[in-house]
Amino acid sequence: MLHAAVVVLVALVLSLGLVWVGYLVHVWHVAARSPLTLTRPMTVLVFGRRLVRDQPETDYQLRLGRALALMRADLTDHVLLLGGRSGGSISEAAAGRAWLADRELPPGIVLQLEQASIDSLENLRHARSLLQEDGPVLRVLPPVALVSSRYHLARCQLLARRLGFDSVVVAAEPALELDRRYLVRLLTESGYLMWIDIGVRWARLIGHQRMARRIS
Repeated sequence: MLHAAVVVLVALVLSLGLVWVGYLVHVWHVAARSPLTLTRPMTVLVFGRRLVRDQPETDYQLRLGRALALMRADLTDHVLLLGGRSGGSISEAAAGRAWLADRELPPGIVLQLEQASIDSLENLRHARSLLQEDGPVLRVLPPVALVSSRYHLARCQLLARRLGFDSVVVAAEPALELDRRYLVRLLTESGYLMWIDIGVRWARLIGHQRMARRIS
């Protein structure tokens, strides 16, 4: 994706950095306004995060806790934990399942693991394959709720739409707290979002099918 990186760099220079500011505002807006619950039952996708000594760290625990709250509110009976190995001896999804197993889950919950991915795009690609209800021809997908940290939701939302999901986002944290750590997260995520979005738009504009397929 070096081609896409060059295009993004040119856009940044020509706009004097205002393009990045625009994506930062969008990421902040999604982070600040995302809900904590659902208006109807849905399949829930929980994004994993790098483990610490094979255990979910704070952000991941908040994501799992939000999914658990949705289960207990009868707003889902199907939860898909996303995340392969990120340096530990077990996958992020498996660590999430173990964390949830230590809490009392409501009866009838289907807990499914996606353990082959290494980033958010692969998370959703593999989740799409797992959730296809009518085989690879019709590609019928259930509506899904994307559960992740507030700083991460704008990227999840964009990728899910590009991959054909009917999706909503649900925030892990009760509210957006703008401390130094979180501002760095928001800046980083806006950079990722800018790279993905501008890169795909440029690929489609010039008819570069291989580049466009990297995100479909």
